[in-house]
Amino acid sequence: MASVSSGPRTVEEIFKDYSARRAGIVRALTYDVDEFYGLCDPEKENLCLYGHPNETWEVNLPAEEVPPELPEPALGINFARDGMNRRDWLSLIAVHSDCWLLSVAFYLGARLNRNERKRLFSLINDLPTVFEVVTERKPVKDKPNADSGSRSRGSTKRSSDGQVKNNPKLADESYEEDEDEHSETLCGSCGGNYNADEFWIGCDICERWFHGKCVKITPAKAENIKQYKCPSCMKRGRQ
Repeated sequence: MASVSSGPRTVEEIFKDYSARRAGIVRALTYDVDEFYGLCDPEKENLCLYGHPNETWEVNLPAEEVPPELPEPALGINFARDGMNRRDWLSLIAVHSDCWLLSVAFYLGARLNRNERKRLFSLINDLPTVFEVVTERKPVKDKPNADSGSRSRGSTKRSSDGQVKNNPKLADESYEEDEDEHSETLCGSCGGNYNADEFWIGCDICERWFHGKCVKITPAKAENIKQYKCPSCMKRGRQ
């Protein structure tokens, strides 16, 4: 693990670190949940769930260093596994994971100034929390005005007849006023920022946006999709 002196220093670097660790934890609690569940054997010692900067996750014993190089996640997540409803147990771990991710981000951002800390939190707050993803709750950010703004800037949206259309930029004044807000639209998979030069696709179920490359959808493929479901919604539909 990186120390404060050698770790990310700018808002962008810290947010990238946060997004990657978050992606790893989300994967553990969704796509890889059966593997994660099996690793959390209550017969083992105190275990923690770690998200790493390379978007991987790990169930392991806590760091032996005192104090540790980075804040540590919740200890002993395995002990409650068999004593709780599985969904409730995963939700509890998601809440603790959100706390850990925030603590790591602001630990790394200890030297940021007030405005930088505010910007960092704003970027983080635009992403759904791990708890929201695991419990399938809709993020607060999903508001009609913000959503319509992000969909209007070269992003892909299907019309009622199933056709995929690239919406042009809005020419009215409200677009310019909301430019900064909408430019912070983030990919639901990698957490990357909106870029008009890249192909994006919106999920018709959860209404989150994704880089086409992150969900392996090309513009040509999107033309033939009447209703797009992101990987998370597809998986939930099979359960």
